[in-house]
Amino acid sequence: MPKIPEKVQELTVGQLSARSGAATSALHFYEAKGLISSRRTSGNQRRYSRDTLRRVAFVRAAQRVGIPLATIRDALAELPEGRTPNHDDWARLSKAWRSELDERIKRLGRLRDHLTDCIGCGCLSLESCVLSNPDDAFGDRMSGSRLLAERRRATK
Repeated sequence: MPKIPEKVQELTVGQLSARSGAATSALHFYEAKGLISSRRTSGNQRRYSRDTLRRVAFVRAAQRVGIPLATIRDALAELPEGRTPNHDDWARLSKAWRSELDERIKRLGRLRDHLTDCIGCGCLSLESCVLSNPDDAFGDRMSGSRLLAERRRATK
């Protein structure tokens, strides 16, 4: 990982990419989504403040555990401008996600425990699926595979 001298307070997109491990295209995407920001030089080049390194690390860590980008953006909006977020700032944000992550871990545990049944049934029958349809709550609506597709579209 390339070292950036302490006196350098602004980074080019290439420096930010090299230091953070995120592709430049990902950094541009994060910027377009409002997760990070830059200023433009007189030559129209992006310059990122040094604290953007921590923000990118936070975005990437949150993405790895499945936090949606919109949720990450809302959390980052609570961080102070003009100073590097400190430990207390990050602790406050991560605490807000703890219950959501605990619920996700619980669902993943149920999926892991019943995965053989889901794959083994062949039709993804919601009638017997304890993960997607506890107590056959969707039994009167439609068949399993169509309902699963409908649920995926609704969550996108």
